[in-house]
Amino acid sequence: MRVLIALLSTLLLSGCLTTDPLSGKNDPKSPWWDLGFTEPNYMEVWVEDSAVEDINGKLFRRIGGGTAAGGQPEDNRESARGWTGVGVGGKSVIGADLPKRIFVRWQSVVEPQAYQVWIDIPEDARQIMRRATDRRCSKTPEQTASYMASVNLGLAPGGIVQVWVRDECRHPIKVARAQAEIEPLGPHLGKSNGHYYPLPENSKRYIEKYGIPYGSW
Repeated sequence: MRVLIALLSTLLLSGCLTTDPLSGKNDPKSPWWDLGFTEPNYMEVWVEDSAVEDINGKLFRRIGGGTAAGGQPEDNRESARGWTGVGVGGKSVIGADLPKRIFVRWQSVVEPQAYQVWIDIPEDARQIMRRATDRRCSKTPEQTASYMASVNLGLAPGGIVQVWVRDECRHPIKVARAQAEIEPLGPHLGKSNGHYYPLPENSKRYIEKYGIPYGSW
C-alpha cells in the first residue's frame, strides 16, 4: 500500500510539473545572453570597448561598442533628467556563462570626458536572468519565455553607470550602480589626439538651453 501511495504521489507531482503553465523549460532559448548600452536623452555616449568575466572566471574581451540606445524627444522640457527608458537588444556574449563582472570604457561626448569601470554583477541579478528564460510571464502565460537573458548598462555624464536586467515579463530591473573613474589617457586611449566622437546638433542645443543634469542619474 505504501509503495502504491508513493507511486501515485510521484505521478501526480510529475503531472503537475509537466502542466505548469509558467514553465519555460521547453521554450526555445539561446545559450548566450545580450549586453547592451543606454544613454539618458540627449546625453550622447560612444562606447569604445567592453569585456566580461563570467562566473567561471573566463574573460571575454572586445565584446562590442559604438553608440548607445537613447532619445531626443524635443518636448521642450528637461527630458535628460533620470532614466526614461532602457534600450533593447545588444550584442550576444557568445561562449560566456552568466556575468560575474563587466568592463566598459566610453566617451561621455557631452562633457567631453572618457571613463572606464569594472562593475560587479550581484547574484540576485543572475537569478533574474536565469528566471527570465526558465519561466513565462504570469500576465501572459500563453507566450513563450524570453529567448535570451540580457544586461543593459546605462552610461551617464559624471561617469555614472546603472545596471539593469530584464525579468520574465521583460521588465527592466535595476540591480547595480557604479561610479566610473576617468580614463587618464583620454579618448581612444590617447590615440585620437584628444578628439572625441562628434556631438550631435540636437544634443548641443539641448545642453545650451538646459545644461547637463548632474546628480539626476
